Amino acid sequence: MMLSWHDHLMILPIVLPMLVSGLMLLLGERLTTQKAVVNVLATLALLAVAVALLLQADDGQLRVAVYLPANWPAPFGIALALDRLSAIMLVLTSVMALGALLYSLARWHRAGVHFHSLFQLQLMGLNGAFLTADLFNLFVFFEILLAASYGLLLHGSGPQRVKAGLHYIAVNLVGSSLFLIGVALIYGVTGTLNMADIAVRIGQVAAADRGLMEAGAAILGVAFLIKAGAWPLNFWLPPSYAAASPPAAALFAIMTKVGVYVILRLSLLMFGSSAGASSGFVQPWILYVGLATLTFGTLGMLASQNLGRLAGFSVIISSGTLLSAIGFGQPGITAAALFYLVSSTLALGAFFLLQELMERSRTFGADLLAVTLEAFGLDRNAAQEDETNSADIGVVIPAAMAFLGLSFIACALVLSGLPPLSGFVAKFALLTSVLNPGGLTQGGSGAEPAQAWILLALLIVSGLTTVVSLTRVGIRTFWVPAGRAQPRLRVIEVFPIAAMLVAGIVLMVQAQPAMRYFNDTARALHEPDAYVQGVLSTRRAGPSGDAQP
Repeated sequence: MMLSWHDHLMILPIVLPMLVSGLMLLLGERLTTQKAVVNVLATLALLAVAVALLLQADDGQLRVAVYLPANWPAPFGIALALDRLSAIMLVLTSVMALGALLYSLARWHRAGVHFHSLFQLQLMGLNGAFLTADLFNLFVFFEILLAASYGLLLHGSGPQRVKAGLHYIAVNLVGSSLFLIGVALIYGVTGTLNMADIAVRIGQVAAADRGLMEAGAAILGVAFLIKAGAWPLNFWLPPSYAAASPPAAALFAIMTKVGVYVILRLSLLMFGSSAGASSGFVQPWILYVGLATLTFGTLGMLASQNLGRLAGFSVIISSGTLLSAIGFGQPGITAAALFYLVSSTLALGAFFLLQELMERSRTFGADLLAVTLEAFGLDRNAAQEDETNSADIGVVIPAAMAFLGLSFIACALVLSGLPPLSGFVAKFALLTSVLNPGGLTQGGSGAEPAQAWILLALLIVSGLTTVVSLTRVGIRTFWVPAGRAQPRLRVIEVFPIAAMLVAGIVLMVQAQPAMRYFNDTARALHEPDAYVQGVLSTRRAGPSGDAQP
């Protein structure tokens, strides 16, 4: 039978941004308003499609939906695979993209050329990376999102962005080279690039070739650890994210999760129980790298004074927490990590957007303030006049400082994991699962290895450090300055921040159904047979009845 229209939804997150990006290139740079409208409508459509795919993936079974763009069955043709994990990432990407885009319409989309085209290409690369079931096409989408991110990072120009952009490009080119080397080694041993097919063949690899295959997997893992911001390969991240424009940085918050997503997907798919002698090969390394990354991010938070760098180190702490959780290889811990992934990404996106608005409320030279205003040798009145004159023209929102203060507190609570917001729920679930991997209802003994207690200590210390660092910045921004002019904010700048924080509150209120979804997702990831069979058993669609199941 023929495929129905809703069976083609899976290709839309890739095709739609590709077509829209090309259309906006044809429109030229003079039609900025028209391009902005098209971009917003396309992003809204992507969000609607992502939500539809999320509902489609949640059918109560451990199944995967497969789409064959060229109508050739795997492993010979390109295959797209949709399960709960990829559906979660699609929705999260669309939410982050819509918030960043709306914020950019205040002024940032006019700061350089081709912003809207690059923005849609970024979405194409991200969505493709989450949907593809093939390593080579993963590389293709990986390069598309990186190429678009180069332009978005440099958007707005300036020496700081150019310097950070050169470092960012150089590091990611190295990562791309490692990606190709790792893929080539895996293909040379297994003879396939389809991820499900690799999962089948990896247990059949001869003992003489196993070392070469594991070396390829390790090299491939390094490439994605670079993208995830893992230590010691994350020196580029804080300066790059601090230099990027706020909407670009907010979108970049989801980019580090691409590395985490691929590591989670491939580690459980390729090195699960069916991998023979290589079963569990990567798990200890992921755990140790995650713990080191979490430690590095904690120290960086404590040493930073700049809001942009604080946000960058918050991304590193988030990546370290997720990698550590993945390294335990337990379904309950993986489910809690997915809850934390969504919660922390929303808070980081709001924080990246909020920092620019906070800077408008600060007096000139406020970054030099250590304890008191006596540390300045500047005239306060002149500084305030300079700040007022440089503020963007906009509608003054009543109690603007109250909004900034409450939003900053909400971001701090989520990122540090303090109650009552979603960050606390996520860390509580994570710690409960780490200390009792057997489950409270499954007779878990509570006797934990040393790594569990190390992660427990690092999560507590990182949360405390985040509270101290952000409280220090909050005091300097909202408390110490006196006689400050009211900052001018626009509704289109305020709305995306409020929406992301409200989404986090909804996640907290709906924690029970959310955790049910994440538990189902983790269970499917740790039982990859359904994914493998779904991808490899899907047949060509056509009038003869050879259709997808």
